[in-house]
Amino acid sequence: MLRLTPVVRNLIMINVLVFVGSFLAGKLTPLVDVSGCTFSGPVDVITAYLSLYNTHAGCFRPYQLFTYMFMHGGISHIFFNMLTLAFMGPILESYWGVKRFTIFYLITGVGAGLFNIFVDLVFHVGGFGTMVGASGAIYGLLTAFGMLFPNMEIQLLIPPIPIKAKYLVLLLGGLSFMMDPSGNTAHFAHLGGVVFGFFIITAWRKQGN
Repeated sequence: MLRLTPVVRNLIMINVLVFVGSFLAGKLTPLVDVSGCTFSGPVDVITAYLSLYNTHAGCFRPYQLFTYMFMHGGISHIFFNMLTLAFMGPILESYWGVKRFTIFYLITGVGAGLFNIFVDLVFHVGGFGTMVGASGAIYGLLTAFGMLFPNMEIQLLIPPIPIKAKYLVLLLGGLSFMMDPSGNTAHFAHLGGVVFGFFIITAWRKQGN
């Protein structure tokens, strides 16, 4: 049975509440037409204001680099992100403590958004109109877990077998990578989470922490 630590529990609750709120807003309130700055047309008011827009779009606001990581594009999107967070997060939070875990999660999440925007602006290969999801931060956690506990054995529920962390990281990372239902997966945001996670862990190791 998963034992959720305080920050992980709060992150999951916030993500679920925002997801439910967005669903209800889409059913109960008028849709907002944001076709002038995205490729998606009318959306609910929560998605309209909390999603991350590209910087050359008229709807981009700096605060979206933070809020986008609490939005999700569908059931499978939020399920696999939160499942990975529930598996990896408590171990990392217990290892680092509340403050360092929170800092790492937020930096990799914001960094993933910045990385995706940077790649799109410089190399013109990102091609996104809006971006949502905690995947960047989740990939940061996967990177950290793989670097810190590569040979730790974790007992799975289904199937009920032990598996080393480095293999579980590859498995969950692959599922997270493939199961985005939007059809427009922000692969460079995933890569950004890995890059920021790697450099943060490397820097902390050099500091002796």
